[in-house]
Amino acid sequence: MAKTFTHDLVYEASLSAVGAMLMDPRFREDVCDAQGAVTKTVDMEESGGGRKVVIDQVQPAEGIPGFAKKFVGDEIQLVQTEQWSDLENAEVEVVIPGKPGQMVGTVHLVEEDGVTTETLEMVIKVNIPLVGGKIEGLIADLLRTALKAENAVGRAYLAG
Repeated sequence: MAKTFTHDLVYEASLSAVGAMLMDPRFREDVCDAQGAVTKTVDMEESGGGRKVVIDQVQPAEGIPGFAKKFVGDEIQLVQTEQWSDLENAEVEVVIPGKPGQMVGTVHLVEEDGVTTETLEMVIKVNIPLVGGKIEGLIADLLRTALKAENAVGRAYLAG
């Protein structure tokens, strides 16, 4: 089984402004800080006619239920890779190195009347018998919380 996850981040800004924000390493570092990262690196490079963004961060495993914490330990390393084909579309993969699971999906930006919506659609898969589904649900909840923090940082960034 796998869990599907969709979340919208809405910004009172043009698509070009939101796209520029998403390609700013400082913004990505600020998001990691707002999400409580212990360590972080952000790398961006031109790739395949688009842009590749890699965010490697370590998060504390505080607040994670015991059944999940025994699989991840005290800290969780997350490696998020985004391959942007253009300003509006990206493929995304998030892995926890050495752990049996991943998230894959897409990001789409759409502007309407000066408001840009960033839609993240992911499939969360954890290959652990008996508890995989529970961990997938937990990851979805954690991802939703992380995206709310990202949206708050983004709104502040765009407000200047």
